[in-house]
Amino acid sequence: MKDLRRYLVLKYIQYLVLSSSNAVSTLLGLLGSLYTIIILRSGKVSSKSTVVLISSLAKADILVSVSIVSDMVVWTFGVGTSPTAFTSALLQNLLTANTHISCLLLSCVAFEAYLITFFPTESRHLRTVKNARLTSRIIWMLVIAECALFQTDDLLKASSTSAPTRSPCVLLFHFSSTAAALLRSLSYFLGILLRIVNVYIYYKIFFSMSNR
Repeated sequence: MKDLRRYLVLKYIQYLVLSSSNAVSTLLGLLGSLYTIIILRSGKVSSKSTVVLISSLAKADILVSVSIVSDMVVWTFGVGTSPTAFTSALLQNLLTANTHISCLLLSCVAFEAYLITFFPTESRHLRTVKNARLTSRIIWMLVIAECALFQTDDLLKASSTSAPTRSPCVLLFHFSSTAAALLRSLSYFLGILLRIVNVYIYYKIFFSMSNR
């Protein structure tokens, strides 16, 4: 559990403290996720709701791995060529999906820590493995749907220059563009809100433990 707590600290720094990811934090995050997956598969950690959330958090870095491997393949075998607009947008959207999934799962872990600290008995029926798995699935489905919308918007933008002005796709283009813009704005403000909420939760937990 000490290793898992260190992993959570690393992920909090990577996604909720740093304003943007960099090569060092990304590499450490990937190594930490790989080590965490190995620990969880070893059977040394009992199955709890927090462990389920941490497992889903570690698996989210698969999206980062796919993006990095794709970039390396293009750089190695595609010298002198550039990736298509679809591929570039997809890789960027995968990174965005990873960030959003990680932030939401970290917030779920923080909220569970809050319940354990202040409402250990009352919240026991909520802090179950079944609910944790359901929460993880809902987060993944929502973010995948968001990624699909962003990808559709980027694809339509790339093809809008060659499409006729009276094409039936124009309406779809305007709809997806508006929806994607609203969702990006919502994601931005939600990210700020999650940072504030996480700081408040751990502030309350820290002083509660100090008083004890």
